Amino acid sequence: MSQRTALIVGATGLVGRNCLEILLATGRYSGVTALARRELPVKHPRLIVHVIDFDRLEESRALLKADDIFCCLGTTIKAAGSREAFRKVDYSYPLDVARISREEGAGQFLLVSSSGASATSSIFYSRVKGELEEAIRALRYPSAGIFRPSLILGDRGEFRLGEKIATAIMKVVGPLLVGSLRKYRGIQARDIARSMVAIAERNLPGFTIYESDRIAAIAHGEK
Repeated sequence: MSQRTALIVGATGLVGRNCLEILLATGRYSGVTALARRELPVKHPRLIVHVIDFDRLEESRALLKADDIFCCLGTTIKAAGSREAFRKVDYSYPLDVARISREEGAGQFLLVSSSGASATSSIFYSRVKGELEEAIRALRYPSAGIFRPSLILGDRGEFRLGEKIATAIMKVVGPLLVGSLRKYRGIQARDIARSMVAIAERNLPGFTIYESDRIAAIAHGEK
């Protein structure tokens, strides 16, 4: 087994849960550390879970040492309660994790962003995601992978009316999205997680953005 180590944040979310499961199943990592705001219902001999306060992340600096960082943090404005709270979870926390981990020697950072992310977008959600991408780029990780999924499909364990409607529409419209429109098809959370771990194994140099169609292709074995 490799002696590489992984750190994951956001392991309680839909993509994060799948990512953690795959990380523990692969033989690539001798140890996996999860930083979370509450205990995880997962036990494994190679998993260490630390419950921390992300508002005081600097105090947990010693825990952010790993070779590969998987960041699956994210919320919605509705769930967060305000734009300010949303920005904290989707920008400040991921950037703090990336910055401290880089300072502690991490060489690879993998981030779940969003389709349409752009620092110049007029849409607040997309602008925050884009600003985070640019901030990660500025940290100059030897290897950084930015994953931009479209509508994320899967069982979140909670009811979201908007997503239920969008998922139903996607079942009809998705097959019609071909060519350059393929990246707008819905994508399973499991496929996002598979793709992140597959890219981590390649440890590609530089800063690379993966759109939703490319994520799906990598998850299903495309090089």
